[in-house]
Amino acid sequence: MTSSEGRLIQMDVDYSETVDQTIPNCEELTRNGKLSDAIEELLALEKKTRLGSDMASTSRVLVAIVRLCRETAEWEILNEQLVALSKKRSQIKQSVTKMVQAAYSYVDETPDPEKRLKLIETLRTITEGKIYVEIERARLTRTLAEIKEREGDITTAAEILQELQVETFGSMEKREKTEFLLEQMRLCLAKEDYVRTGIISNKISTKVFQPAEMKDLKLKYYKLMIELAVHDESYLKMSQYYYHIFSTYEDSGEKDKSMEILKYVVLYCVLAAFNNEQNDLKHRLIALKQLECISSSYKDILDLFIKSELIVWREIQNKYGHELKSVNSPTVFIDESSGALRWKKLHHRIVEHNIRVLSRCYTRCNLDRISELLELGVDETEKFISDMVVEKSIYARLDRLDGVVNFTKPRDPGQVLNEWSDDLNALMERLNKITHLVNKEEMIHAAATL
Repeated sequence: MTSSEGRLIQMDVDYSETVDQTIPNCEELTRNGKLSDAIEELLALEKKTRLGSDMASTSRVLVAIVRLCRETAEWEILNEQLVALSKKRSQIKQSVTKMVQAAYSYVDETPDPEKRLKLIETLRTITEGKIYVEIERARLTRTLAEIKEREGDITTAAEILQELQVETFGSMEKREKTEFLLEQMRLCLAKEDYVRTGIISNKISTKVFQPAEMKDLKLKYYKLMIELAVHDESYLKMSQYYYHIFSTYEDSGEKDKSMEILKYVVLYCVLAAFNNEQNDLKHRLIALKQLECISSSYKDILDLFIKSELIVWREIQNKYGHELKSVNSPTVFIDESSGALRWKKLHHRIVEHNIRVLSRCYTRCNLDRISELLELGVDETEKFISDMVVEKSIYARLDRLDGVVNFTKPRDPGQVLNEWSDDLNALMERLNKITHLVNKEEMIHAAATL
């Protein structure tokens, strides 16, 4: 046992029999309307058990005081006793924990919001800075945040919950700890604090979601991350988060839900900017057998972005536009706030894909011809090429006077000379081999004629 000052203590006297007799007597006094007398008698006994270092008896006495105040609905007296008992000299930590747990169980039984808030604040005060009641304080803080949220004060609720650094609570179970962090993320998103949401999300390790019983928290986490990615317009992250949700539904055998989510994965993947990560995701998606179970349009669109062929925007609009914008399709392109912007973004991704194809097929090309192939004006084409060069997606140099785009990256003279030297050495080796073979054939022929 340890005292509130942190000293190790050993039980000197066993007061269990005295407690067995005193508590029923105090309960009888309480029923007769003499709560103050009952508390006085219990406080006298509490002092003896505390100084005698009898943890079990002290805990029973503290819990009895809290219970009697609750049974008589004397909430003010309960708050006073909680504060007074927690400040007693050499108070035993385990006994304080039992008392706080008992009082916490009565929070939902308070008759009105004012008394509930008062009890919560009292318990938060006496648990502040005490590691041995950190879980109780965390639960009280979450309850207080829920009350503030119901009152419509989202900002205060988020600030209250952010006071907790639950990731440092060693005694809290992983599930409960994750629930707290997810609640912090949800409230931060509710008050549009996206920076703090990202910081909190980094405190959650995705390894915690591996057990099957954590499925509900895994889905909640990725849905919150999608909401964050929507604000940042990070389509690649959105696609990856939807892919995790798709995998979760697949593992649990919920085929209908997984097929619906797969559509989002494909669409957000093609909306994402081209890079190695996005390219890898495209090839992993095209290899999925589940693509055969949804509309062929999604596989066709994905395949178009994988092939090194030009994509005609008019054909995309005519062939897939109606389906992608229909009511039964994912909300990617029919969302009121951003559907039109995403449809425009799809056009941009197609233009960027076509420019990458042209850069691989041509070393030099007229800007007018590129504009014709892209179905854009010259100014728009020039802007797209310039943006892609800045992003280092392609290499290009634009000669505005001649209207020519050069896609060939100039090579270092030393590198060119080394390649020429290597090619020349390879050529000489082949000539030597050919000479050797010719001489061998001549010798064989001469020997045969003798």
